[in-house]
Amino acid sequence: MNKTPNSNRIHIGIFGKTNAGKSSLINLITDQEAALVSEVKGTTTDPVYKAMEIKGIGPCVFIDTAGFNDESELGKKREEKTEDILDKTDIAIILFDTPDTSFEESWIEKIKKRDIPILPIINKADIVRDINSIKEFVKENIGVEPISIVSTKKIYRHMVINELLSLIPPDFLNNKITSHLVKEGDSVLLVMPQDIQAPEGRLILPQVQTIRDLLDNKCI
Repeated sequence: MNKTPNSNRIHIGIFGKTNAGKSSLINLITDQEAALVSEVKGTTTDPVYKAMEIKGIGPCVFIDTAGFNDESELGKKREEKTEDILDKTDIAIILFDTPDTSFEESWIEKIKKRDIPILPIINKADIVRDINSIKEFVKENIGVEPISIVSTKKIYRHMVINELLSLIPPDFLNNKITSHLVKEGDSVLLVMPQDIQAPEGRLILPQVQTIRDLLDNKCI
């Protein structure tokens, strides 16, 4: 799974203020301690990449970014790195955890300019203040209803994954190798030519991708 090239994975960036729970959300989705979680603000400095697979999507990369409300000199440099991530992002998750949405507003505009689908999530829903005002802001600026979760509780994992599935770009899902040729239950004979330059004892990437695509189509 981790050997799938990043160019073949859908990239999901997670954005939000410092200590909004971005690292906890990655741990929730991946169901493992993939990102360092701390009560100390600014724990995530450089973007953290976590490769995994989601049923129905296949290989993905989750990107944990630094909080965008650190106004120190170092914080500005971190923000520049976070903005660079937007150019690699296929889906953007924005986390809200306070009624102050001034920082999120500017980032929503940056994401919209790149036509990136946005999944708005209200985190810490059990303790966040004035949750209705956050919902109103999200509806007005993103045009969808946010989901409310507590990222430290596993019961919300499938809710987040299902929302992500609904935002997968159609061209990504349709970009399959054999879907137009086969149907479930087909038996497929693969002829895999190898030349002297091929790695000894291994199939090359296009061959592995073809096998994987046939398995995803439930072929034999």
